[in-house]
Amino acid sequence: MDNDMPTGPRAVREVADAYVDGLARLDPGTAAFLGVPAARGEMPDLSPDGRAALDGLSRTTLRELDRAERSAGALSDVERRCGRLLRERLEADLALGTDDEYLREVVNVYGLQQRVQGVFQMMPTGDADDWAHVAERMDRVPDTLAGFRESLTGNLEKDRFVAAPAQVHVIAGQLDAWVRDGDGRGWYAGFCADADADAPAPLRSALDGAATRAVAATAELRDWLRDAYLPRTEGRPDGVGADRYRTWARFWTGAEPDLHETYAWGWAEYRRIRDEMRAEAERVRPGAGVREAMRHLDAHGEAEEGVEAIRLRLQGWMDQALADLDGTLFDLAPPVRVVEAAIAPAGSGSAAYYTAPSVDFSRPGRTWLPTQGRTRFPLWSLRSVWYHEGVPGHHLQLAQWRHLADSLSTYQTTVGGIDACTEGWAMYAERLMDELGHLPTAGDRLGFLDWQMLRALRVVLDIGAHLALRIPEDSPVGAGRTWTPALAKEFLALHSGQTPGFVDSEIGRYLGLPGQAISYKLGERAWLDGRAAAEAAHAARGERLDLKAWHMSALSLGPLGLRDLQEELAGL
Repeated sequence: MDNDMPTGPRAVREVADAYVDGLARLDPGTAAFLGVPAARGEMPDLSPDGRAALDGLSRTTLRELDRAERSAGALSDVERRCGRLLRERLEADLALGTDDEYLREVVNVYGLQQRVQGVFQMMPTGDADDWAHVAERMDRVPDTLAGFRESLTGNLEKDRFVAAPAQVHVIAGQLDAWVRDGDGRGWYAGFCADADADAPAPLRSALDGAATRAVAATAELRDWLRDAYLPRTEGRPDGVGADRYRTWARFWTGAEPDLHETYAWGWAEYRRIRDEMRAEAERVRPGAGVREAMRHLDAHGEAEEGVEAIRLRLQGWMDQALADLDGTLFDLAPPVRVVEAAIAPAGSGSAAYYTAPSVDFSRPGRTWLPTQGRTRFPLWSLRSVWYHEGVPGHHLQLAQWRHLADSLSTYQTTVGGIDACTEGWAMYAERLMDELGHLPTAGDRLGFLDWQMLRALRVVLDIGAHLALRIPEDSPVGAGRTWTPALAKEFLALHSGQTPGFVDSEIGRYLGLPGQAISYKLGERAWLDGRAAAEAAHAARGERLDLKAWHMSALSLGPLGLRDLQEELAGL
């Protein structure tokens, strides 16, 4: 049943913002993300009924958008972009619901189980009242995980929607890590341990009890996945096939890329970056190959000892980048100049990530480093990552959108993002810092190229594995064969400077999030081509592109799908 919304002609931005309000009411996780007090003690409904309510809101919003656009006449550029984004996002999401794709959402990155945990990471914990809401919300974790299990149970009746076996193993292991975290008491107990030691006894008891029940529910879900769900997945194909992949690719990119052309382009990028890496490895250690140079950097390159030491180093890199770039290539408002480095909780995926500030900036933007149990951190592979996750990458873009909340819609500045736009900007940011000489050593640049290689491999492996495409004859792994998860793992391990655990996590990510992995390189291509087109247009008028003005105008567009992004960038 569709959700009720006010009727009558309204501006496009009003429709978009009403959708955000409705989403916050239906999804407490979104409310926590936005930093609004709605439903502070509630948890998301991950059952089929919860998904049906979200789909109903989307359909109602699309009808309201039709009415608003018909009645508005000529739209401003802001309204036009907002309407195109809202329509594209809602239609792409509804396509996933129509095809029941959410019923196989067993994934180690961006997964539903992580969103349960992530709600608490976004909650304020400054006083006893805040912790009371934590206890109330944590007490609902068992019901939330039961809803997730209900969706997966219904999924077992739809054979083609069962998740891949490799994914189930990965998620069960992730849940197991959460159960064992916090000195063996579980992640939720560890989270509650941060409550003030002087908290009133009833509150302390409520927190401890809620944490115990949440950990037990996590263990129960882990056991059910291993004992009941996994046997039903054996013999299932790991890839989703071309039709389902196109649905997902549109969701992640806001476009409908030619998958075979993109696959061939991914191979071309792989070969280009491979040659650059060989040259850079020679600078690191003359006569050495790429992997030998990387291992030399691991053992003998600069490193930080200790988790707090690496957190401070990452913070220092972002602070220095802000000092160097503000006023030269960017013009940043005071709230945007605040970003924090943090350590990710145990059980996180192996990749670093970023969480955006709340709408009012009371919760700052944060970068997160998963330690994976390490206490020593070689720096050569981290610097460009923090340009990607922090400054000038995700933080400048997403915090700038928050800052523009009065001119853009709340929808554009919060929940309306598209991975290809945001990840593309973050990869452009890495390239920009390389252009500017902010990768001062050969090791730093080899680390940058290693991550560039990973993004090219993502294109090859993600499309190749899900569509079971043929591997070229010049490949060092599986030449002439079709992709399997085992071949993908071997190929990635051969070409990545990351740990075996990271490689395993990556393969799990590709299998669980079809199409997401290609958004990085496709987005980067759109940002680079858009800037090149803008430079060419200015040159044709006898002008030189003002890169600071272009950056700020580009960051002020709000999110756009690839179908629209490059054209908008070229016109700035």
